[in-house]
Amino acid sequence: MDSLITAAARALVAGDVLGALKRVALRDDAPALALRGIAMAQLGDLVRAKALLRNAARAFGPKEAVARARCVVAEAEIALVSRDLGWPAKALDAARATLEAHGDHVNAAHARNLEARRLLLIGRLDEAERTLAGLDPTPLPAASRVAHELVVAGIAIRRLQTKAARAALTRAGHAAHQADVPALTAEVESASLVMNTPAARLIARGGERPLLLEEVEALLASGALVVDACRHVVRDRDAVVSLATRPVLFALARTLAEAWPADVPRSVLIARAFGARHADESHRARLRVEIGRLRVELRGLADVSATQQGFTLAPRRDRKLVVLAPPVDEQHGAVLAFLADGEAWSSSALAIALGASPRTVQRALESLSTAGKVQSFGRGPARRWMTPPVPGFPTSLLLPGPLPSD
Repeated sequence: MDSLITAAARALVAGDVLGALKRVALRDDAPALALRGIAMAQLGDLVRAKALLRNAARAFGPKEAVARARCVVAEAEIALVSRDLGWPAKALDAARATLEAHGDHVNAAHARNLEARRLLLIGRLDEAERTLAGLDPTPLPAASRVAHELVVAGIAIRRLQTKAARAALTRAGHAAHQADVPALTAEVESASLVMNTPAARLIARGGERPLLLEEVEALLASGALVVDACRHVVRDRDAVVSLATRPVLFALARTLAEAWPADVPRSVLIARAFGARHADESHRARLRVEIGRLRVELRGLADVSATQQGFTLAPRRDRKLVVLAPPVDEQHGAVLAFLADGEAWSSSALAIALGASPRTVQRALESLSTAGKVQSFGRGPARRWMTPPVPGFPTSLLLPGPLPSD
């Protein structure tokens, strides 16, 4: 690399994006195109950044496989930040293999972190853990250690392992301090907010209160019977009954649990489960059928008994019954939960992450947009959705690799 390329790369590592652009803005050789692409990504112009990186990959010669692989890794991070979950994951895997074969362990580790972040985003926790298995972050640069620890923390948070999550976030904070890049520090601080923000609500005996993530973990380990409205399951410490595909049964279970130890009138159950304002004999007959199905699903965990006015739900083994609800009850809460990260999502990416059909997600976005809870920009395939915060930008695109003096 010549002196300008080296200086531009050092400026990017230090977080001086404009300083890097000043050195390579008028150059069109492959290394300059790659550095310009990274700089534009960090400034938030992801479309221009992607085009520059693709031009750089084409400009590198056939003997420069490592440089082309680095461009693929950088493009993969842009795809992740722009929530382009349809970006070919096999290309990233091939690039990582190339980098490992040529001894570029820093960028290979970064590629592995990106792959794990994508898997975490779409809820494939086991695959994300396997991707990170065997990777020792200790010898990596500080910026790479931050990325690694944030993925580890994300997996632990999803698994409600709060001690492991806090430890990973602490390590990420130390690494961000060593890197001395403000954007990395801000990313760690943003991730740490999850640990100090109410993650759910506890509803029991007519009252409710917010719960932090540690309190949710303690509740699920306490032995109480929990009707979990976050995951649509009924669970205790030893067993989980999923009602995610049985919305009527879950509505009945939640309504009965919120009233425990009192019973719930039949008219209230019919309104909550079937949406009927005025109950007739057909509704009462259907209620009896659904209550019978609920008894079968919850056998071993709780009893559903008829009373003079309606029905009651009673946990077995003399324990308390509580409802664990999302922080805010919202019809399209899952969509809002993904958009709450401040990034700009396409409807197709949301469909992949949610495991729902694109049309279902589009209807939810249109409803939320009408209510003023989300906003969109762009048209056609380029249309993106977000909540009011401004989209983020990549923080650690590692191109080109270690500098000659390192």
